[in-house]
Amino acid sequence: MSFLKFRLALLTIIIFISNSIFSKDKIALNDTTSNDTTQISKFDKYNAKAAALFKIIPVPIISYSQEAGNVFGLAKFNSFRLNKNDTLSGYSKISEVATISTNGNVNVSVATSLSFKEDKYMIMGYINYRSAPEYILGIGNDVSVDDAELISTTRLKFVNYFLYNLYSDLYLGLGVDLTNTFEVVKDSNSFLEREDYSGKDGGVTTGLGLSAAWDTRDNRFNAFSGEYIFASIMPYADVSGSGFNFTKFKLDARKYFNPWHKHVIAIQAATNYCWGDVPYYELSQLGGEERMRGYYKGALRDKTLIDAQLEYRMPIWKIFGMTGWVGTGRVAENYKNMTLDGLWLNYGFGMRIKVDSESDINLRMDIGFGNGGIQGFYLNFSEAF
Repeated sequence: MSFLKFRLALLTIIIFISNSIFSKDKIALNDTTSNDTTQISKFDKYNAKAAALFKIIPVPIISYSQEAGNVFGLAKFNSFRLNKNDTLSGYSKISEVATISTNGNVNVSVATSLSFKEDKYMIMGYINYRSAPEYILGIGNDVSVDDAELISTTRLKFVNYFLYNLYSDLYLGLGVDLTNTFEVVKDSNSFLEREDYSGKDGGVTTGLGLSAAWDTRDNRFNAFSGEYIFASIMPYADVSGSGFNFTKFKLDARKYFNPWHKHVIAIQAATNYCWGDVPYYELSQLGGEERMRGYYKGALRDKTLIDAQLEYRMPIWKIFGMTGWVGTGRVAENYKNMTLDGLWLNYGFGMRIKVDSESDINLRMDIGFGNGGIQGFYLNFSEAF
């Protein structure tokens, strides 16, 4: 079974199971005393039971990638208010995922987004352990899959941003990034060895910097309207315990339009820029499950990255929805060398199943495509952006 057929089959199975859970009482259609209102109430009843069960039981994950092989795991998501009496604060979330693959890929992550004290404070971040094989193509935008090398790395990463509501929708705060990349296994003839790239054998990077956010979204996990701008600048230096001296700048801008009932047009533009003695594994990386879906993160990397995407989200029926998107991006050594030539394109579509009606959280299943037959399947919670 081909890569795409495998994912389409998985998507069909999940949708079938969901329909089975939420539509068990179809026998009522033959009841002459039943009407549409009764059917809707029965659907809502089963939906409420399933949502309550979902808050306790994690979701199984089954996927495939060329470098990882068949991937199996569990994922869990919960949204809540830290203080039930604090209705001014937005919903907080905690999500966990743990996977293992047939090629030895191990990934464990816990991500949080906490809002408290009447939305005066926000904490956003994650901790991730990853031991995995991956393909690397070199540095720069003009790389070829023919030059792909398979290496293996183990990484432990902790990232957190602490933000304070300074005025209206403006937040300011600090960010911290603690990363240890180790157990790097590569061929002795790898381009990393030939070019003697900084950080080729891994190492520790420790960053401490400033961050700011402007947030007018009506829902931080599934926005229908508003805008979001996040920026951070983070130096990594000897004084903070980093094995490399460099600086990272990140900017993420998003805008949401609600043209009619529950339909959303979402736009995102983002850039990463780093300078100094930047280790190979900390370069700006294109791809992933949120931006440039279809490209696995790190296939293209350099000091500078720019990408953008446009997504249309629409309801189908009840808790089911779908989305489609197009995007583009590229990497370069610096902004001066960033041109429209060599842009990498991506597009895709996805299915949505609402798993938490109270905070409007979706389970998302996306299939992304890119240049040269590149494709990827993603299963996660809340929207990509």
